[in-house]
Amino acid sequence: MNVLVTGAAGFIGFHLAKRLLGEGEHVFGIDNLNAYYDPKLKKDRLSLLESQAGFAFEKLDLTDRQGMERIFREGRFDVVVHLAAQAGVRYSIENPHAYVDSNITGFLHVLEGCRQGKVPHLVFASSSSVYGANTGMPFSVHDNVDHPLSLYAATKKANELMAHAYASLYGLACTGLRFFTVYGPWGRPDMALFKFTKAILEEEAIDIYNYGKMQRDFTYIDDIVEGIVRVMPLVPEPDVGWNGQHPDPGRSFAPYRLFNIGGSHPVDLTHFIEVLEAELGRTASKNLLPLQKGDVVATYADVEDLETITNFRPRVSVETGIRSFIEWYKAYYRAS
Repeated sequence: MNVLVTGAAGFIGFHLAKRLLGEGEHVFGIDNLNAYYDPKLKKDRLSLLESQAGFAFEKLDLTDRQGMERIFREGRFDVVVHLAAQAGVRYSIENPHAYVDSNITGFLHVLEGCRQGKVPHLVFASSSSVYGANTGMPFSVHDNVDHPLSLYAATKKANELMAHAYASLYGLACTGLRFFTVYGPWGRPDMALFKFTKAILEEEAIDIYNYGKMQRDFTYIDDIVEGIVRVMPLVPEPDVGWNGQHPDPGRSFAPYRLFNIGGSHPVDLTHFIEVLEAELGRTASKNLLPLQKGDVVATYADVEDLETITNFRPRVSVETGIRSFIEWYKAYYRAS
């Protein structure tokens, strides 16, 4: 296949591109290499991809309309996997315009490119953040998600709505993937595992919100990539049984589907930290703080649809995943 991966130098994009290249696919990656976190990490990921046959890359911002139009005009893509976005719940409170530019305007350019380029299947990243104020567990794609708690979450819900509109108007087959707390080697420095590891090794205190009374459905990066790869060839078709009197948010009369990709096993934040401490052989100094604006107390993915359609559900335990992350972290920063 000829696959366009947006955000190819990002955490998930890098791992997906690496997997696809290893399977002999051709990958064209784009990324703006912005400074939301250390660009060196992005460039080091990119250098590994550029060493493999079948990979091409262009530094490009999603908001560059002419540049995006050119990419789709010159390329013929079998699948587009859209992973580029301005990430981070807390950062969206401080820099809201960055989220509208990248996540709304940028996504529109991706949709238009797919429409004009007659792309057979667009797979795009959504987020568990769209569940917002929902407290019914586990979170299901068949639940209503109209109460976001952050602008980041709102932009991801907007992406789902925009994709559905294009699926309905133009028959563009779209699959949205709601990722749950992704972690692992080459992860983002703004994520908890990365920040905790760095602080503990440097003998600094870690900030623990809601006084540690939080649960997350941590999902190891390899499980995320496996889910994406399995969904890519499964082009959604209209659901002939869809009923507008009782609309199912997870399905549609249009070629549009949603899936959760999560560990489906929520872990107490305190246990997560205990596993990390055991692997590092050190005890963390802890700052217990109240819940931050935009945060949720717990996440828990219902992955029944994913398993039914793809015969896959995430399996990697936090013990195994944290161990793999620490091995990478120590090796990477020793080499750096």
